[in-house]
Amino acid sequence: MYSSTGIDASNFVGKVDQAFLVIMGISIFFLVGLTSLMIYFIIKYNRKKNAKTTQIEGNLSLELLWTIIPTLLVILMFYYGWAGWKPMKDVPEGAREITSIARMWNFSFVYENGKVSQDLVVPVDEPIVINLEALDVIHSLFIPAFRVKEDMVPGQTKQMWFRPLAIGTYDLFCTEYCGLDHSYMSSNVKVLSVEDFELWYTDTTAVALTESDIPGSEGLQILRSQGCTACHTSDGSRLLGPSYLGIWGTERIVLDGKEEKTVIADEAYIIESIYEPNVLIVKGYPKSLMQSYTGVLSEEEIQKIIDYLKVLNE
Repeated sequence: MYSSTGIDASNFVGKVDQAFLVIMGISIFFLVGLTSLMIYFIIKYNRKKNAKTTQIEGNLSLELLWTIIPTLLVILMFYYGWAGWKPMKDVPEGAREITSIARMWNFSFVYENGKVSQDLVVPVDEPIVINLEALDVIHSLFIPAFRVKEDMVPGQTKQMWFRPLAIGTYDLFCTEYCGLDHSYMSSNVKVLSVEDFELWYTDTTAVALTESDIPGSEGLQILRSQGCTACHTSDGSRLLGPSYLGIWGTERIVLDGKEEKTVIADEAYIIESIYEPNVLIVKGYPKSLMQSYTGVLSEEEIQKIIDYLKVLNE
């Protein structure tokens, strides 16, 4: 999705597009030029016209020409590429900081006032710096309309920055293959006017759920927002993890290390499965795919998830 204002979506668009056009122009020139030259040689020096091979000793001027010109062109392409890339590493002082947390398979964005959003919401014409954190595997945050992309590596905190120039909604993707549902790991960038952003930023009231009249719907919304439904279903079908359907209050055969035992899926079990997901592994399912949600989900949110699981078992 792109803004229809006709203005570059970010401050990097012009330089990146310029580098792309220069490199593409040089590539097309040589593609057409060399192909035409080969066709010319095929016609001019075909076997019928040149039955006897002509020995060519070499031409110093020609060799210098095809050495110097490509070298200059490579330097030219490097210059435009460097001119587009270098400003991306010069983060301006006073930029608004937002932390992006990536995990299989969703992004969440944490603001300085503690607000968390599944979409990246930013004010127009203000420098934004994104602190990039991956909790499980390598991800990569890419905003095509802004011409910015940066890998997110577990154990490392990296940064990317930009200045959005046009109000609108833009696509945001993960461009590093990160597992089964990588293709579903997408979100939006919403660029608002300064006034609208401040209203959104200071609004700490709970977001109304479209299914709020359905028991347990808040728990389902939390599971969806955290990307849990990429591995777990609510209809009994099997994905990477056990289905939520019928789990509450039932016996589960789990592996505690190498030891097999039976536990009851009660509140303590659910909390441990969320905070320490690799301690008790349900038999028949892989280990180490799920990361801990310690510090991500509050006790209140976990209680809403438990309420949802209870509803599924009724």
